[in-house]
Amino acid sequence: MNIELRHLRYFIAVAEELHFGRAAQRLNISQPPLSQQIIQLEAETGARLFNRTNRSVQLTAAGAQLLSDARTILLQVEQAAGRAARLHRGEEGELRFGFTSSVPFTRVFSDALFQFRQRWPQVHIQMQEINTRQQLAPLQDGRLDLGVMRNTPLPPDLRHQLLLSEPLYALVHRAHPLASASTISVTALASEPFVFFDPQGGTALYSDILALLHRYQIQPYITQEVGEAMTILGLVATGLGVSILPASFRRAELADLVWLPLTEKDAISELWLVWSARREMNAQMMNMMALLRASQR
Repeated sequence: MNIELRHLRYFIAVAEELHFGRAAQRLNISQPPLSQQIIQLEAETGARLFNRTNRSVQLTAAGAQLLSDARTILLQVEQAAGRAARLHRGEEGELRFGFTSSVPFTRVFSDALFQFRQRWPQVHIQMQEINTRQQLAPLQDGRLDLGVMRNTPLPPDLRHQLLLSEPLYALVHRAHPLASASTISVTALASEPFVFFDPQGGTALYSDILALLHRYQIQPYITQEVGEAMTILGLVATGLGVSILPASFRRAELADLVWLPLTEKDAISELWLVWSARREMNAQMMNMMALLRASQR
């Protein structure tokens, strides 16, 4: 059977007009080719679709059934084509995003995510909170489309774009002797009990902050090791020690915490957008990247 969509469109026009001349005019073709197309359709279906006389054209029972089915088929084709077009433009589909725990506190990311949701509400955003090192393998094998992470050595097949370079701050309890200072040096924390990340946690901030301390010959006196930055905030707020975190965490306000700028110019942490160079960039990824760039301005 070789029925084409044009056969169905021609048939619907005749079935709705019940007049070959008006149907041909509606389709902007001449009547003889239209009649020939209907004859071909009847031959393909093996059914008489119209009862024709010199004065009238009427649908047969087979024709009435085909009219209903043909309308459904053309609607489905139109919907499928529309879905494909919207997917190509990034208006539908899925975006799989990995992010570290600090990312939602950054304005560049939260603004871009809000704008993306406003513009493309039909795109399903699958967010996965995982630390920097745990994002690398999913980005390589395609389980994640994009990752937002702290600066870290990347495999050769991953690319990155700098999203944010933010200062690191010292965190102390409001009753701590350092709390009244306007700025401090990291050396002021050398003998303080330190609340810090568990080295097995896989967070890039662990290496980032430890490298800063080591550059100034500081071996921190770590008394509490935890897995999450929010736990660090909570423990410092109870007076169990001091710590260092990026400025973005200041959006999580705790009354007993004091944030002190560090005087060292290299006391910074970078936030990266990361993707695989081996994968073709889809529209959803490109739309999100454009919004992230715009949010940096």
